[in-house]
Amino acid sequence: MGKLSIIIPVYYNADTLMDCYVDLKEKVLAQLPDYEIIIIDDGSGDNSYAVMCDIKEIDDHVCLIKLSRNFGSHAAIFAGLSVCTGDCAVLKAADLQEPSELLVAMYRKWEEKNKVVLAIREGRQDGSLFTALYYHLVKRFVSSAMPVNGFDIFLIDRNVIDSLKQLNEKNSALTLQILWSGFQTAKVAYTRLERKKGKSRWSLAKKIQLVIDSFIGFSFAPIRSVTIVGVLFFIVAVIWGAVLVTARLLSNIPVQGYTSLMIIVLMSSGLIMLSLGILGEYIWRILDAARGRPVYLIDKQNGEKPDDAEKPDDNERKGINVGKQDI
Repeated sequence: MGKLSIIIPVYYNADTLMDCYVDLKEKVLAQLPDYEIIIIDDGSGDNSYAVMCDIKEIDDHVCLIKLSRNFGSHAAIFAGLSVCTGDCAVLKAADLQEPSELLVAMYRKWEEKNKVVLAIREGRQDGSLFTALYYHLVKRFVSSAMPVNGFDIFLIDRNVIDSLKQLNEKNSALTLQILWSGFQTAKVAYTRLERKKGKSRWSLAKKIQLVIDSFIGFSFAPIRSVTIVGVLFFIVAVIWGAVLVTARLLSNIPVQGYTSLMIIVLMSSGLIMLSLGILGEYIWRILDAARGRPVYLIDKQNGEKPDDAEKPDDNERKGINVGKQDI
């Protein structure tokens, strides 16, 4: 028996947030020995934070965090994990696309001494070609531990939470960090439901950024592919050079050849630019890590204004421990 921290990242979820809490109260909270709900507003432009304050007035177990701007869902989740006090923590989406009963099933798996519990998509009513392709590529080139249909929802033990806080990585994928940690893992299957209210803010740009972060942060495949293509181009260049030398000795080189020459130049230039781009992605991440900027910044917590909060210590400025909470 232990305390469960329910982490709910919020981004333009004003229309579903109260429904989400009511659903949790009806199906989950009564079955838990102790709990806390940490709701993080990731820079929403609607009245999500006002709805969050209404929920806190209903339930004293609710802790509110408002980030200064939109840092991304993974940063918001990490902010919730950084302040949670439970023996384990579970992620809950505010869009009601995962059944709330799933959290109870995952908690029971944790009681069986599993440190990580993954909610595996057995199917989904809002199928996405991008999602299927992303998880296929991740499983093939990044982490063989990734489930076939992937996962977004997870429960992790306090030991795993502390390990993730030690990593404190930026431009990364939290789900892959959990798989990388290697703790004892269990799985619970569910069917992802169709979204009934609101619209997804998961834009194409964010999807592409997730792919880049996943591959650059956890796989050497991009840089290895540049090496392989470079070797292939070198072999082709040696063979083609031998052909040209032989033809020159035999006086069989015609005047024509501008088209083939330009094709080779353009292909070589394109390969060089691609290689520089991939190297630039790695160098940018080195620079970003060296600057030491926090993963997120907190604007308000539990309805308090930033000026009323205590002065943060060094760890708080790094986004690891964001201060006291009133739960």
